[in-house]
Amino acid sequence: MAYIPLAALGVLVAGVAGIPEQAQFIDQKAFNVLPSVPPPSEFNLTNIFVPPGYELADLHEKPFHVYDEEFYDILGPNPTLTLIANSGSDDPIFHEAVVWYPPTNEVFFCQNAGAPAAGTGLEKSAIVQKISLDEAEAVANQRHAVGKVKVHVVDANPPVINPNGATNYKGNILFAAEGQGDDKTSELIILNPRKPYNTTVLVNNFFGRQFNSLNDIAINPRNKDVYFTDPIYGRLQEFRPTEGLPHQVYRYNDKTGALSVVADWHSQPNGIAFSPGGGHAYIADTGAQGGFWGVNATGPATIYRYDVSDDGTWNNRQTFAYVSSGIPDGLHIDTKGRIYAGCGDGVNVWNPAGTLLGKIFIGETSANFNFAGEGGLVIAAETNLYYAKLASTIASGAYISDV
Repeated sequence: MAYIPLAALGVLVAGVAGIPEQAQFIDQKAFNVLPSVPPPSEFNLTNIFVPPGYELADLHEKPFHVYDEEFYDILGPNPTLTLIANSGSDDPIFHEAVVWYPPTNEVFFCQNAGAPAAGTGLEKSAIVQKISLDEAEAVANQRHAVGKVKVHVVDANPPVINPNGATNYKGNILFAAEGQGDDKTSELIILNPRKPYNTTVLVNNFFGRQFNSLNDIAINPRNKDVYFTDPIYGRLQEFRPTEGLPHQVYRYNDKTGALSVVADWHSQPNGIAFSPGGGHAYIADTGAQGGFWGVNATGPATIYRYDVSDDGTWNNRQTFAYVSSGIPDGLHIDTKGRIYAGCGDGVNVWNPAGTLLGKIFIGETSANFNFAGEGGLVIAAETNLYYAKLASTIASGAYISDV
């Protein structure tokens, strides 16, 4: 059966006029029924779905995919997507810990720990890097600007051993370090974002026991406590020992030093984010991705939502979204409470009701990303780094200077 793209017919879908130049409306009814559906051995979570009537090149040409009209509020009149850096090899130097630091207008991120192409993990640590947001902004009207945005290595001292997640913290950046081998434990580390990039360990144990492989961090805007996830990806990528704790989500009160568990029974708790008022917490469970152990298609590739009580505890876990490609990794939330996740095909966006609003399609995995500047979004995609420009009203509140 042949399909013709609606765009080729010049049709205005769902009555929407004035679609931005780099956007396209994806009609979900067009693929509710397919002429044939391949078996899981041929098509599964490791694949990217190309809707009927489209080629992969069509999805790249107009990378802002609108699934619901609310997505136009996020995109604004002229969204753009720019490839700003490339590793020049298979080395995944643009992986996670994407954080905008407004005082210097720089964006920090880290290399993939445990990636064979990088040689990181057990023998050497992944590194922290940064770019100038001013340089990214200067090329935002281009589709390809590799070489015009310089990538700088951040020589943290002492180094952050195998960094992964990060967030702004009291004028600094707080990293989740996965650790290395038996003796270099997983820990939360504060990095001074300015030279000499000195670091201080904030937390490195749970009552004398090593964490498994700390992954990501978020600060609740209501109680200012630090919440972080602890899956076992260090073990699954063969640079951390067998786990000694359940796969849990922790809460840390830096005023009292109190450390407690707020959630367990997750397969691999990964990305974490809070709603703008702090009343809901979101956790990405990436149990479907087993690192060197391979993919388990029956495992979760799921975002869960919790209610956060006034006392900071979590309850009423609900399934929020299951993603269509890859796993949901890093999570961030805008000021309207809309949830963004790095997935197997780019950045997917839902409203608080769980409706898929749209995708920023890059055709490859984004483990993490973050809001930066006015309407900016820096997207890490392993060997590629992208800069998206959205509506100027989009902001995340992720920069918390008074925590």
